[in-house]
Amino acid sequence: MKTAKTILSVASLHIERGGTVILNEVNWRVQRGEHWVILGANGSGKTSLLSALTGYLMPTRGEISVLGETYGQSDWRELRKKIGLVSSSVRQMMADDEPALETVASGKYAMIDFWGRLSRTDQTKAQQLLRQVECDYLANRQWGVLSQGERQRVLIGRALMAKPRVLILDEPCAGLDPAAREHFLQFIQRLGAQKNSPTLVLVTHHVEEMMPVFSHVLILKNGVVLAKGNKTQVMTAKNLALAFGAKLKLEFKRGRYAMKIGSSAPH
Repeated sequence: MKTAKTILSVASLHIERGGTVILNEVNWRVQRGEHWVILGANGSGKTSLLSALTGYLMPTRGEISVLGETYGQSDWRELRKKIGLVSSSVRQMMADDEPALETVASGKYAMIDFWGRLSRTDQTKAQQLLRQVECDYLANRQWGVLSQGERQRVLIGRALMAKPRVLILDEPCAGLDPAAREHFLQFIQRLGAQKNSPTLVLVTHHVEEMMPVFSHVLILKNGVVLAKGNKTQVMTAKNLALAFGAKLKLEFKRGRYAMKIGSSAPH
């Protein structure tokens, strides 16, 4: 049963293309106040689930609801605005000469390479969001000269411009060097801890990127939910060994996980 506290609901989601099952009977519910990590090896179905959540991949059957409104029964273009997405595909489409302030403001209109004139209200809001993502000093700096970490923060500000209730971070640390990755993860920790933060969903295959602010985990394997729920129950060496097909050791220190892979896969 969906309640007022349910932010996102996925029920019996099945996606099949050309006789190949991509996602099989996925059930998942995100409640207000939770921050989730979606874990899985390459090919586990993470990308397909994201595409379905953002309305770009139509289910063969099943139901996806955002704040009680269901895809197919409500205007999917309006529902999509409630789910912000930060991914490498968006990052690659930005114009090199676009100032960061315009990049953020254009998120309100879901437009790449915004060519219109920004209203003073949009400029003010974009400046506030740059401050929220700790990048207000970048307002007039062009996209082409930003570092990878700065670009990721600006894209988060851009996604927040549409006031989404869910913010999906699709492997946001890809391409970051170790120091930049850690700085970015600490920023995500601060963002998720803010009172007005949207529900965060981090998609990754690195357990080290799971900051303490994340409370729940969904593990996918071959298009099926292997485990889901509170991270203290889901994050076990057994579950991760099954997910990644390898013997491993799982460590937990100072609120962070670390995984060490063995030499052979379990049977």
